[in-house]
Amino acid sequence: MRYITAILLLFTSLVALAQDGFEKKVFIKDGDSLNYQILLPRNFDKNKQYPLVLFLHGSGERGNDNESQLVHGSKVFLDEGNRAAFPAVVVFPQCPKDSYWANVDVDRSVMPLGFKFNPDAAPTKAMQGVLDLVDGLLAQAFIKKDQIYVAGLSMGGMGTYELLSRKPETFAAAIAICGGGSTSLVQKYALNTPMWVLHGAQDNVVTPQHSLDMVSALLDAGAFPRFTLYENANHNSWDAAFAEPDFLSWLFKHNLSKN
Repeated sequence: MRYITAILLLFTSLVALAQDGFEKKVFIKDGDSLNYQILLPRNFDKNKQYPLVLFLHGSGERGNDNESQLVHGSKVFLDEGNRAAFPAVVVFPQCPKDSYWANVDVDRSVMPLGFKFNPDAAPTKAMQGVLDLVDGLLAQAFIKKDQIYVAGLSMGGMGTYELLSRKPETFAAAIAICGGGSTSLVQKYALNTPMWVLHGAQDNVVTPQHSLDMVSALLDAGAFPRFTLYENANHNSWDAAFAEPDFLSWLFKHNLSKN
């Protein structure tokens, strides 16, 4: 009953949103909350259907201000040309400071950072919040169920891989920037979700080897990921990624019914 109430509250708040920019919202289920910001298409009509884009930020934007998650990537979706060409519901959740999108042990005593992914572990509190939020959004009639997308950078790239493994039949396409994940889980989603993996060759925070490993695992699973390695980019390879001329067109051309 509490979950149904959360969905109804989510729907009520969505249809009342302004359409000029991102709006702060809080998703609550069973006493747990997740901050997020949402952007609706221009001339939003709840009787029509729109794709959904979920964007997961990096570790530097964690917190509870419900603003920092927009630092990287939001301008891509706020661009009026992009809003006209790709009308969609765009959601930027915010991970709390004491949590992480992916279930991973991080060793900060070395550079690049050390990451040990835990494929058999339960989702973190932040990831569970995202899973519940996605379920709430999927329950809305105005969301196109065959055009659900996820993208993320750094910690968010890791969250992208994990989210795909926990909802392997949900996402029509995914973009992971300077991230990494558990290679043992790739087979769960490899043939369902086309992927674009991007990384900076000079990344001294998250080694590009993590992306190389994920691409290799995707290939071994029979998938054909798109892979971009920027020879001169460090950890902020997201700048180059967002500048890709087909960043959004690549994402939106995919459809679950056609994959």
